[in-house]
Amino acid sequence: MEKFMEYRDRSRQNIRVADHMLTMTYPLVKDPKLLLAVLENLFMAITNSMAAVLYYERIFKRVPPFHDTFESKFNLFKTKIVPRHKIDLKWVRFIAEVKEYVQEHKESTTEFPRKDKFIMADHNYRMKALDERLLKQHLSKTKELVHLLLQLVSKNDAMFGRR
Repeated sequence: MEKFMEYRDRSRQNIRVADHMLTMTYPLVKDPKLLLAVLENLFMAITNSMAAVLYYERIFKRVPPFHDTFESKFNLFKTKIVPRHKIDLKWVRFIAEVKEYVQEHKESTTEFPRKDKFIMADHNYRMKALDERLLKQHLSKTKELVHLLLQLVSKNDAMFGRR
């Protein structure tokens, strides 16, 4: 199996997990810590779908070799994939926004659940909150973005033994 196919499948799995956690598990348990897991899965779905496109383009020598880090993939995605496939810049901003939430979590010194929200605060006590409504919006946008990106890699499925 080609590397881009593995990333494509991982991306789809991350979306399924995030969707299930947000629509099925969270309403039952009501634990705001689950919102963080949903965010992580959304971020991984985006990262894996970007990787799928980049590895697909790499097969055809349309992009140079790249490191397996988010920053490397994101920069290459912005500079090569977005202009080549005429992808709307709103998606680049959306990816950066999701990355910002994940980064905020990693750098936060204090995290706590408050009512139906998960609050993250940095050392200066600037706060960001995750809630169900925000993540439902992000889930919807992530599904749309992943669908758009995975369409790019499924153009030549027959060439790779899939129909």
